[in-house]
Amino acid sequence: MKFVYWGLGTLFGLVLIVFGLQIVASERVEVVELTTTDLEGEEVITHLWIVDDEGYQYLRVGADGSGWYSRIQENGEIRLTRGGSTSSYTITPREEKSDQVNQLMQEKYTWGDTLIGYLAGSREGSIPLELHPVD
Repeated sequence: MKFVYWGLGTLFGLVLIVFGLQIVASERVEVVELTTTDLEGEEVITHLWIVDDEGYQYLRVGADGSGWYSRIQENGEIRLTRGGSTSSYTITPREEKSDQVNQLMQEKYTWGDTLIGYLAGSREGSIPLELHPVD
């Protein structure tokens, strides 16, 4: 019976380590707050990574989508808080920039990007989302 407890304790410890690494990897470099609105009109804040390229800011959504991306598709406009400043944007998917944005994310977020990509199942098919300010 002690082997069962030892095995369960080891498994629980490994899960805690992976969870802790994910938190450290996710929050150790620049993180922005994306504010979207759900179908009930409630605001939802999501923490995301961001990179800059050729005068635009880019978010990235996985090939299988996400709740925050679904909310953007339903409502169109978002608010983004970066460096203490909040602005409104529309988003344009830019699939043709996937390799470039993935490379920029890797350079900026280093091992964190690798770890999260591994846990999420790779970056293949991810979609860069180009932010356009709303005047």
